[in-house]
Amino acid sequence: MSRKFDLATAAAAAIAFVFTVFTADGSGAVAQSRTPVPVQAQTTPPQAAGLQAASAGEPDNLLPSTYPATIAAQRASHDEALTSPVRSADEGLTLAELVADQETAAPLSRDLECLAGAVYFEAKSETLEGQLAVGRVIVNRARSGRFPASYCGVVFQHSQFSFVRGSEMPAFSRASRTWRNAVAIARIADEGSWSSPAEGALFFHAARVSPGWRLTRVARIDNHVFYR
Repeated sequence: MSRKFDLATAAAAAIAFVFTVFTADGSGAVAQSRTPVPVQAQTTPPQAAGLQAASAGEPDNLLPSTYPATIAAQRASHDEALTSPVRSADEGLTLAELVADQETAAPLSRDLECLAGAVYFEAKSETLEGQLAVGRVIVNRARSGRFPASYCGVVFQHSQFSFVRGSEMPAFSRASRTWRNAVAIARIADEGSWSSPAEGALFFHAARVSPGWRLTRVARIDNHVFYR
């Protein structure tokens, strides 16, 4: 009797052991012994990345006090490729002589009127070189693809030139010599017939202020500092 009981007990123990082994796969002990499979980090789809880049914005102001250094660096090579004067001045010819040779009495196109007006109001008290540098900034902007594509669009772009009031320029005398000089400089800047020391510049500010722009300084001419 006791022998039969011992055999039955042993058999029951063996069955219990086998059941434990085959059902232990879901137990904490077995799960802890497994190598965890890492979850891959979620990546931004290319389409979303493109939208994020497009929404980053780029402050292309005449007075870019917060212009990012990274954007300035990315744009440097493009700015260096801005259209330079297409003709060199004749040997021995001065800028003053070239100005004197310009036709200033003929009617101006709307765009040249805007360009001459900006030269007049921004730099009429400057040297001819200083006036030309201002004019070339407007020309460079219009041809850069980063600003309005016309001189009037550049000049009347919101918050760019302090002399602009709404969509008009202040009244001035068109009979003055300063206006005739501004018209001549506008023609020269438009044609690219004289090289300015500030070629490639897209921005400028008065020398009396220090806005701390993180841009490439091109030149100081008279009372303006020019950057690209």
